[in-house]
Amino acid sequence: MTALIQRAVSPFKSVCYSSGRPGPRLIVLGAVHGNEVCGTLAITRVMAILDAGEARLAAGHATFVPITNPLAYANGTRAGDRNLNRGLHPTDAPREFEDQVANWLCPLLASHDVLLDLHSFQGEGEPFVFIGPENNDGAIEPFRHAEREERLAARLGVVRCVYGWLSTYAGGVAQRRQRTSDQTADWHARTDAHYGIGTTEYMRSVGGWGMTLECGRHDDPSAVDVACAAIFNTLHHLGLLAGDAPEPVRHMQSVHMCEVVDRQDAGDAFARRWRSFDALRRGELIGTRADGSRVVAPYDGYIVFPNAAADVETEWFYLAKQGDRLSF
Repeated sequence: MTALIQRAVSPFKSVCYSSGRPGPRLIVLGAVHGNEVCGTLAITRVMAILDAGEARLAAGHATFVPITNPLAYANGTRAGDRNLNRGLHPTDAPREFEDQVANWLCPLLASHDVLLDLHSFQGEGEPFVFIGPENNDGAIEPFRHAEREERLAARLGVVRCVYGWLSTYAGGVAQRRQRTSDQTADWHARTDAHYGIGTTEYMRSVGGWGMTLECGRHDDPSAVDVACAAIFNTLHHLGLLAGDAPEPVRHMQSVHMCEVVDRQDAGDAFARRWRSFDALRRGELIGTRADGSRVVAPYDGYIVFPNAAADVETEWFYLAKQGDRLSF
């Protein structure tokens, strides 16, 4: 038995509620990243309500995974051995703890129709939802459920929607391959476009659909309320719970991620402390490379996921533009 399997962590756990009637199969995940606990707390709250009979499924099935990555959760860290939300796929040769999670989680995802993955973020900012691409037959992320994702995203209770993740990540990988060629194991991971595949991307690859909800700052108690409301809104919208379906949010902002900029040297530094979705004007100084060259905004838009502590040859920040989806 390997040291990997001997780790003293909680077993993988999912709880399924079935109405006994036909309907969608929903799965809700918490703690894909172990330090993002709002989903865990919200799922626990919702399950207590279902267990008490205060709400009953009218159709379909609802599966809840309070703690998706038990090692990271036990450690209170984002990852155990690696980021579970990158390079997610089953493997015949598990080497890291997250490989074991994937071998359990991926078949579970594939047995459902819809995924709601609950996360939180480190800095200041408003909750937002990540959806997938528009319908397409392309090589990166072919998809045919865009309208379903848009309709649910507009009913979760948040007012910002972001899309374009996997194609943007793949574009960044292509540029990284052109710049570097050290051929280490880490290099192969960082230059593999499939490394951008997380829970929702895997869900789409097996015929389902879903979204990632970023519920707020890690330590903000209101993030739990956002997550809990989103779960109930999803259950009502899909018809799993009886009652009035939620109305779409009006004036929802749509943000299209377009490109990623890597940190190429430890001396690369931001011009100021950026927050996700800070507005950028074309030509505005974003940061300075170690060699003194300026990194400026190529167009009007937004900075997304700025990471001042990014490792060399990993994502420093993303650039986004105003999107044109979810216009109700």
